[in-house]
Amino acid sequence: MSPTPEPRPDHRQPPADAASAKALARSPRAAFFYGITQALPFLIVIIPFAVLFGVVATEAGLNVRQVMGFSVLVLAGASQFTAVQLLQDNAPTIVIILSGLAVNLRMAMYSASLMPWLRDATAKQKAWISYALIDQTFALSIQHFERHPKLTINQRLAYFAGGALVLCGPWMLSTWAGATLGDAIPDDIALDFALPITFLAMIAPMLRTTAHLAACFVAIAAALLLAGMPSGLGLLIAAPLGMATGAVVEARTQPRSEA
Repeated sequence: MSPTPEPRPDHRQPPADAASAKALARSPRAAFFYGITQALPFLIVIIPFAVLFGVVATEAGLNVRQVMGFSVLVLAGASQFTAVQLLQDNAPTIVIILSGLAVNLRMAMYSASLMPWLRDATAKQKAWISYALIDQTFALSIQHFERHPKLTINQRLAYFAGGALVLCGPWMLSTWAGATLGDAIPDDIALDFALPITFLAMIAPMLRTTAHLAACFVAIAAALLLAGMPSGLGLLIAAPLGMATGAVVEARTQPRSEA
């Protein structure tokens, strides 16, 4: 069998050798602080998003203790908003629970994507990773790990922990601020801008292949077409349609790229 040929550098792209060498040279402590700095821009949308949840949850009838329990235990903004909306609509408890679980099914996909990079973590480390795994920590980590595949497990864990510290702590504190100070926030401040901006900021850098783009646009089109369905069922249908489209496109294009 002939040896695998070395990949030819693409002169159209800036060389990544220097960046990779710098990433590999970081100690776990340095990787932790680098994760912190990488996560800081997300606070621009995390904080108003969390404040908005605190306001909406109290308006739905939850007291501050219940709101904080919700944010600390669930720690998933999309499913939290879904549950609160269904509470306001007087939906049955089973529908609220199942809807929250369905929205959070994406965490299973996140876990599967991170498993090749974090499989050597201990059981305790995997436990806190699963707790701190949110959209933003996943988006930051998977891009960093794929960009620098030779990182050690300690460097990967430290980077993830730095991002999680910046993102999860302020989420809880800002939720408390929204729940306790919501009445003092003027009605003309549109805090709900944070939700679409958050997901756009996470998704846009990750749309790198035809499969990614196909999954994205099919999910968007299906969500718009099914927007009239009750209790957010349109989104629950649109998400698997997008994933299935991405899987089909990837299966058809991968053999060509390998050839």
